[in-house]
Amino acid sequence: MKLVLFEAKTVSDVRELLKEHLKNIRLKTEEVDLINSFGRVLAEDVISAEDIPGFNRSTVDGFAVIAQNTFGATESLPALLTLAGEIMMGEKTKVKLLPNQTVKISTGGMLPENADSVVMIEYTQTLDSTTLCVEKPVAPGENVVSKGEDIKRGTVLFEKGHTIRPQDLGALASIGKDKVKVIAPPLISVLSTGDEVVSPNKPLKPGQVRDINTYAISGQVLKWGAKPETFGIIGDDYDKLYSAVKKALESSDVVLLSGGSSVGTRDHTVRVIENLGTPGVLAHGLPVKPGKPTVIAIVEGKPVIGLPGHPVSAMVIFELIVRPIISILLGRPENYGGLKVKAKISRNMSSAAGRQDFIRVHLEDRDGELWAVPILGKSGLISNMVEADGIAEIPSEKQGVLQGEWVEVELF
Repeated sequence: MKLVLFEAKTVSDVRELLKEHLKNIRLKTEEVDLINSFGRVLAEDVISAEDIPGFNRSTVDGFAVIAQNTFGATESLPALLTLAGEIMMGEKTKVKLLPNQTVKISTGGMLPENADSVVMIEYTQTLDSTTLCVEKPVAPGENVVSKGEDIKRGTVLFEKGHTIRPQDLGALASIGKDKVKVIAPPLISVLSTGDEVVSPNKPLKPGQVRDINTYAISGQVLKWGAKPETFGIIGDDYDKLYSAVKKALESSDVVLLSGGSSVGTRDHTVRVIENLGTPGVLAHGLPVKPGKPTVIAIVEGKPVIGLPGHPVSAMVIFELIVRPIISILLGRPENYGGLKVKAKISRNMSSAAGRQDFIRVHLEDRDGELWAVPILGKSGLISNMVEADGIAEIPSEKQGVLQGEWVEVELF
């Protein structure tokens, strides 16, 4: 058995290692109803089989016209057109306009043949039942949506790997899709370890802490489109941890353990991973703060990540390492994730050379400029994450940032 203790690789190195091991992964797919596809990742390209709209339609209430017949119209010298009827909503019209003719039309109505624009009703007056005064000219195509102007037949509306948003549901409905093929959410096992950890519903005894990580990490799993499977709390016992991780590997695509990743006599995580399969531990320790004592492993093709026990560290490492894994397993871009903004740091912050630092920050608007206010505190304080709007990065090539310097903040 080999132990890999603190063979520090950069976050980029680890991501590339994991990507290499997962490059031949077969994505599972399923078909879901349109309304249930929100937030899901498309498993195939979606190509429109029809033009949207399927006919030239008005965008206003008014009168369909041949634009040329309105040129030069003014209030004092209006264009006089013959009123030839009305277009009924939801019906195909058989009307064909002749020169200097018009028909009344409502918003969304189908333009008659030969009509190329619509005059808004506000710029017209009726002299009698068959004569319309047009007091403002229109250009060809004005107040009209042409056939296929929204979506053309044969257009690739969405590519495979696209994550469906609310507006996408509307677009899919517009082309007649009531079901879509999506990637099945990967199942991610979440295990908390430690004799001192107890369930939220239990009273605390001296020396005990409640299980924060199971819930915070499961929330992150859900946020990024995967499905958590919780295994509860595993005590500091090698055999119990071995059995739990083995069971988790059998049922899930990824295994996340929190706690037990530091070097110590009661640490069984690395030994368990090494004894469960190959290639085993790829790295133990990352040059980041918070989150240095992280275990990165692959066991029989499945990622096993030993997250630090402190909640802040565990959540930061999740965003750095686990989120890209979920993207790979969902077939979407690896950089899919939170919105990043630029902000000025509100105080000097130091950092060790060669280490990436991730600082919890609160964002403030100060006279029209966005400022990132560091939330200082130890990585065991979950309240730090509650107060934070995001995390600012100090790159490994820098030894800190000065007050007023621009930093990149990834929003929660």
